[in-house]
Amino acid sequence: MSHEYHRRGKNWFTAIGVLFCVMGGIVLIQQLLIWGIDFVEDFLVNAEFTNEKVSVAMLGFGIFMIALGFRRYEEEKR
Repeated sequence: MSHEYHRRGKNWFTAIGVLFCVMGGIVLIQQLLIWGIDFVEDFLVNAEFTNEKVSVAMLGFGIFMIALGFRRYEEEKR
């Protein structure tokens, strides 16, 4: 039984996506530990431009980049 191993190679979309997710996650966890869930929730829904909103945007962008990296790899694989 032979198993073929397909190496993905260098995919910078996925790497950047993981980096953004880690950075955004660290900031959100830090804010939760310092302020607590009630204050962080208030910071997310108020009208001001806050660090928590930037962190959520970073998580969203990171997930988008990861999805883009997997999609590009599947197109190249065909």
